[in-house]
Amino acid sequence: MQYQKFGNTGLSVSRLCLGTMTFGLQIEQEDIAHAILDKAIDAGVNFIDTADVYPLGGGEQLAGRTEEIVGRWLKGKRDRFIVATKAVGKVGPSPWDQGASRKHLLDAIDASLRRLGTDYVDLYQLHSDDRETPIDETLEALDVIVRSGKARYVGVSNFLAYRLALALGRADFLRAARFVSVQPRYNLLFRQIERELLPLAEEQRIAVIPYNPIAGGLLTGKHKHDVAPTEGRFSSQMRSAGANYLQRYWHEREFATIEKLRGIADEAGHSLTRLAVAWVAANPVITSAIIGASRPEQLTDTLAAIDLKLDPQLKAKLDDATVEYRWGDAVR
Repeated sequence: MQYQKFGNTGLSVSRLCLGTMTFGLQIEQEDIAHAILDKAIDAGVNFIDTADVYPLGGGEQLAGRTEEIVGRWLKGKRDRFIVATKAVGKVGPSPWDQGASRKHLLDAIDASLRRLGTDYVDLYQLHSDDRETPIDETLEALDVIVRSGKARYVGVSNFLAYRLALALGRADFLRAARFVSVQPRYNLLFRQIERELLPLAEEQRIAVIPYNPIAGGLLTGKHKHDVAPTEGRFSSQMRSAGANYLQRYWHEREFATIEKLRGIADEAGHSLTRLAVAWVAANPVITSAIIGASRPEQLTDTLAAIDLKLDPQLKAKLDDATVEYRWGDAVR
C-alpha cells in the first residue's frame, strides 16, 4: 500500500480507502462485512469511510446500521485507523433530522460517535450541499465540532466547485475550521469534476477522495445492457439507490464505451476493474480512491490497482475513449 498526505494537513492516509455503504443491506451478514474490512486492512488500508445514512438504499429505517457494524469491528483497535463519516441525509422522522443546520449537525455527530463506539472521528463530512441552511451557520457548527474534539477535520461530498470555493472563503472570513477534503463521484464514465472541482482542489490543496471508481460495478464488465441485474448496486434489492444507479450508468452509450475499454484492457493484459481504479489513482490530484465490495474476494483486483503504474500511452487511450464523459452538470 502507498500513503499520501491528506491535502494541506499533517495527516497521512492510504491511497485506497474502504467504503462501507454496502454493509447492512447489500451485505446482510455482519461477518462478511467484517471479513471485507479485514482483507482491506491486511493489504495496508488505514482509511475507512462511512455515513450516518448508510446502508445505501436502506432509507431512514435502516440509517445508522452501517456505522454500528463498523463500530463493532473497530472495538479494541480504533487508534490504528483513520475513520470518516458524514451527515446531512435524512436519518429520522422529524423535519430537523436532516440537513446542515446547527441543530442537526450537533445531534448527528453525537449519534454517529455512539454508533461507531468512539469519542471522535478523524474526518466529518457534509454528505451533500444543503442550500436551505446559511453556509455560515453550517461552518460555525462544524467549527464547534472540531473545537470540541469530536472531529479532527471537516470535509464535503457532492459539492459543486463554486459552492466549495464559497465555503472556503466564508470559513477564512469567520476564522472557522476549513474544509480539507472533497468526496466526489469520479470514474472513466463520469469525468465532469475534471473541469472545475479538481483544479480548485489542486490550487487550494484540498484532499480528493472520490467514490464510484468502478461505477458501482459497471466497470468490471460483468453486466450486459439487455439483462436486468438481479443483485448488486443496480438491482431492486437496493430500492431507490438501485434506481439512481440505473439512471446514472445503465445506458447504451456507457455499455458501448465499456466494450471499447475492455478491448484496451485486454490489449494491456489487465482486468478492466484494475485498470479503472488505477486510472482514477493516476490523476495527481486524487488523494485516496474509495473502493468497496459485497464479498472479500471482490477486493483482489481493486487493492492490486494501486501498484499498477499506467504507461502514458495507455492512460492516453483511456482518456481518449472516455473524453465525452467530461461534459455535463451533474451535482453527484
